[in-house]
Amino acid sequence: MKHILITGSTDGIGKLLALRLAKEGHFVAIHGRSDAKLAATLKEIKQQSNNENVIGFLADFSDLNAVKKMAKEVAEKMPVIDVLVNNAGVLMTNSNSGSTDIRFVVNYFAPYVLTNGIIANLKASDAPRIVNLSSAAQSTINVQALEGKTGLGTNDAYAQSKLALTMWSFYLAEKEPSITVVAVNPGSLLNTKMAKEAYGQHWSPAEKGVDILYNLSMTDLAKTGEYFDNDKGSYATAHADAYDALNIEGLLKKTMTILN
Repeated sequence: MKHILITGSTDGIGKLLALRLAKEGHFVAIHGRSDAKLAATLKEIKQQSNNENVIGFLADFSDLNAVKKMAKEVAEKMPVIDVLVNNAGVLMTNSNSGSTDIRFVVNYFAPYVLTNGIIANLKASDAPRIVNLSSAAQSTINVQALEGKTGLGTNDAYAQSKLALTMWSFYLAEKEPSITVVAVNPGSLLNTKMAKEAYGQHWSPAEKGVDILYNLSMTDLAKTGEYFDNDKGSYATAHADAYDALNIEGLLKKTMTILN
């Protein structure tokens, strides 16, 4: 039995992955930002999986103080974490997280804060893994946008936030050799709420994304410091910036400055 935490798991591929792992008898922690939805999802997964070892954490990832609070709660309730799936993400939104674009906050800063807050719990595992959900959309980061000094369009902000997550994944894999860290594009336009809201259509079933997340979490497919592109069905080359040590160092320095 593994202890697994999946963020953004009250719907979409996160929820389907949680259900699949719960059915296999693992200890599964889900996360959501709506109390009612989190409670309903917990009940549903427990009933469908016949597994009582399913717990929930509540946090709005556009609020980094809420993320820090959740990290403390996770650290207390899950002394050992074998797998962390940083799945929570946002593309279309009506809400605002302040000066910095909400996509940077939810898609990059939140997983960064959460992961660093529970890193000791991951290291307590014999073979810890972190699966970070990147995207086929990756574009060079506008540092002024990252700092909240200038605005970005929806797709630009999303692509930049996903590149930031990928760059940090590669950095973390090097910094923490005992942890397998892999970035993954689970598949473009999967049949999920996010794709429907943004584009009104989908190209592939949600299960395509669930399968790759499962395989990277549970099988020997995971390779640390690599990027898996599920549109291609193989490991692939991420955006060129993700392989530039100076770029990565600059991003991490800026990140620490912004968060401190």
